[in-house]
Amino acid sequence: MERLQQLLTGLGTGGYWTAILANIILIACIALLSILANWITKKVVLQVISRYIHKTKYQWDNALLERKVFHKLSHVVPAIIIYFFSFMFPAYQGQIVKGVSIYMNVVGILVLNAFLNAVNDIYCTYEISKARPIRGYIQMLQIFVWIIGSILAISTLAGKSPLLLLSGIGALSAVLLLIFKDSLLGLVAGVQLASNDMVQVGDWIDMPKYGADGSVTDISLNTVKVQNWDKTITTIPAYALISDSFRNWRGMISSGGRRIKRAVYVDTGSIRFCTPEMIGTFRKIQYLKDYIDRKSEEIEQFNLQNGIDRSSKVNGRALTNIGVFRAYIQHYIERHPSIHPGMTRMVRQLEPGPNGLPIEIYAFSNTTEWAVYEGVQSDIFDHILAVASEFGLRVFQSPSGHDLHRLTEPASTGSPSDQPNQTEEPRRLLQGAD
Repeated sequence: MERLQQLLTGLGTGGYWTAILANIILIACIALLSILANWITKKVVLQVISRYIHKTKYQWDNALLERKVFHKLSHVVPAIIIYFFSFMFPAYQGQIVKGVSIYMNVVGILVLNAFLNAVNDIYCTYEISKARPIRGYIQMLQIFVWIIGSILAISTLAGKSPLLLLSGIGALSAVLLLIFKDSLLGLVAGVQLASNDMVQVGDWIDMPKYGADGSVTDISLNTVKVQNWDKTITTIPAYALISDSFRNWRGMISSGGRRIKRAVYVDTGSIRFCTPEMIGTFRKIQYLKDYIDRKSEEIEQFNLQNGIDRSSKVNGRALTNIGVFRAYIQHYIERHPSIHPGMTRMVRQLEPGPNGLPIEIYAFSNTTEWAVYEGVQSDIFDHILAVASEFGLRVFQSPSGHDLHRLTEPASTGSPSDQPNQTEEPRRLLQGAD
């Protein structure tokens, strides 16, 4: 500074203006030096580091580069230069040092946040990240970094020890708990979700209270994002997964089978005993031949052993068309290539109701893919509905307006003897409805 002032005095400047011009020139030189150092750091040093990282066989260093950890760290270089030359301004050296300290404190916070994000990105490249996500813990650490950094910045600005500020925070603990209530609840929920393996990224969950029915895409400190099947996004508080109930379909997906549980309603008016002609017809069905032979022999032996008088159909045991139909469906699903052989395969009767007798199919498909599962289920019931009439059974259906119209419409063709047959089916429908 003295040499610069002597040089300016030799050039003819006055005493007052000499100090001002010397300060301006020094500030300009320091600013240019800082800009030059920053440019060299970003254009040269960072380029060299980037090329080296891209050439390595490791992937974790790419996350540091993508999160711009080195880019943010380069901002420290101008601050170091300003701090080094602060002694040239003794009157303002204390303020310059404080400003540089606060600036480096902010840069340090940004670098640590970027580094923590990079750690999360590196962790997400492993399969365990879906079962044990750490994003919530990373966010909690980032909040902690910001709190500590803010305390250090305020203590530097005030010229007080950080311990004094920390002791004062104790009195504000109630306020802090209120401010960070969701974060603290989310942290506790994240620990419980991870330790109990309740939900993972990619799980299909169903939570009607929040309108969520889809795949989990993200688990953070405060929220869990679910992409519904209609492609909308539902955001659920993380602690809600602990306090409220939800359904996780992961067990179904991991088992390899998806349940089929649907019933066909049979008109009870079409249920009757099998005649010899019907038994002969059923014996021609590939799935039923062995069943008919075995069951007929069993029934005949029972009736003979117990001296049953078969002149009345009520006496003894006999085959029914509904029983043979149920046996056929059982054999059909057991041999179906899309039904899981290692899981329950059952056909059962449920309690009769106003819509007839429910025959329920309870089985599992050997695929969990939604579209394929629906196709398998539809194919099975297409076949069952089509073959029901071959067993002399009618699938129940409430009378429609078209049926009532046919019932009241006079016959336009045919002989009078044919007219009752034209209305026979609608009348049966009305009887079934009654």
